[in-house]
Amino acid sequence: MIVVLYVGLFAMSFDFVSGYTGYLSFGHAMFYGIGAYFVVLAGSGKVPGLAAETHFMLLLVLGAVLAALVALAVGAVSFRLTGVYFAMVTLGFAEVAHVFVRNWDYVGSNPRDGAGVVGREGFAVGYPGLPDFLDALPGFLTDPREVRLGRLAGDGVENLLGTGLDLEPAAVSYYAIGAVALLCYTAMQRIIHSPFGRVMVAIRENEERAEAVGYDTFRYKLGAFGISGFFAAVAGGLFAGYRRSVAPENTFDLFVTADALLAAIIGGFGTLAGPLFGHLFHETVAGVLSTESHGLARVLRDELPGGVLSAGVGEFTVLEFINVFVDGRADLYLGLVFVLFVLYVPRGILGTLRNRLGGTVAEKLPERLDRYRRR
Repeated sequence: MIVVLYVGLFAMSFDFVSGYTGYLSFGHAMFYGIGAYFVVLAGSGKVPGLAAETHFMLLLVLGAVLAALVALAVGAVSFRLTGVYFAMVTLGFAEVAHVFVRNWDYVGSNPRDGAGVVGREGFAVGYPGLPDFLDALPGFLTDPREVRLGRLAGDGVENLLGTGLDLEPAAVSYYAIGAVALLCYTAMQRIIHSPFGRVMVAIRENEERAEAVGYDTFRYKLGAFGISGFFAAVAGGLFAGYRRSVAPENTFDLFVTADALLAAIIGGFGTLAGPLFGHLFHETVAGVLSTESHGLARVLRDELPGGVLSAGVGEFTVLEFINVFVDGRADLYLGLVFVLFVLYVPRGILGTLRNRLGGTVAEKLPERLDRYRRR
C-alpha cells in the first residue's frame, strides 16, 4: 500500500496534465526523478547550501519547485507542438535526463551497474519548528512532532506524531506518506475545480474554441505542466524518503512513466483519483499472480490435496498446469488485463462508475443510497 500511495500520487500528477489538457507527457518520469534525486542528494550533503540535516518536508518542497521550473522550461519548448509530436519531445527530454544522470559521477551512479545514491536513514515527516507557545500544550500533542520514513521492520515501534499511538515502522510510513499524498490530491482537486482547471478542460475538449474566446492556451498548458511536475516530484521525494536510495532505472526510466500511463488507463483518464485506484488494481493483480509466498501459484501448490495436483488436465497434470500457466506469469496476465480495459472499459474503473452514476461518486452515491433507504 505504501508503493500504491507514492506511485498513485505520481500517476495522479500525470493525469493532471494528460487527462485534463489532452497532452500526453511521455517524459513525466523526469520530474519524478528530479524530486527523488534532490531529496537523497540533499540528505547526503551533496546539495550546496543545504545541510544534510535539512528537514525532509523542506527538501520535498524544494525538490518539487526545482522540478516545476524544469517542467516550465521543457513545456516552453514542447508545447510548440501537439499530439504525438508533443509526446515524443517530452520522451526525448526524459531520455536525455536519464542518460545524463546515469553517467554523472557526482550523483554517485555507476554507468556500469546503475547503482544509485544511498541517502541517510530515517527521513522525518511532520511539523517541526512550531512556535514556542505550543510547548505549553500537553505533551501528547507536541512530543514528538514528526515521524521517520523508511525505518526497518526490526527498529521497534514509534509514537505517531505524539498521539499516543505506537505503530510498527511500516505503518508509520504508510500513514505519513498517505497524509502527504492526500494533501497533494486535495490541492490538485481544488485547482481542477477552479477557473484555471475549467480552462484546462476546455483545452482538452476544443483548444481552438478556447483560443477563440480569448484564452492564452499556451500559458494555461504551461502552468498545468509546471503544477504537474511539482506533484510528480513530491511523489519521487516520497519514494526516495521511504526507500532511502535511488537509481536512474527506478526514477528516470521510461517504464516509470509507463506505470503512470497504465494506472491512468485502468483507473480512468481525467478523473484524478482514478489512477490511484488503477495502480491499486494493478498491484493487487500482480500480488495475486506473484511468485512470492502469498502468490496464487504457491497457495494452490500448498493448499490443494496431492490427488488433485496429480490429476490430469488435458496433457498436463494440475501441478504442471499451475507451474506453466500461473507461476511467474504476472506480466502476461497484466498485459491481457490492460488490453481488455482498453477495449471494453475505455473510461477506466472510476470513469465507468461515474458514467453509470451520472456524476462523481461523492455527488451521486448518497443519492442512490437514499433511494434504497426509501424503498
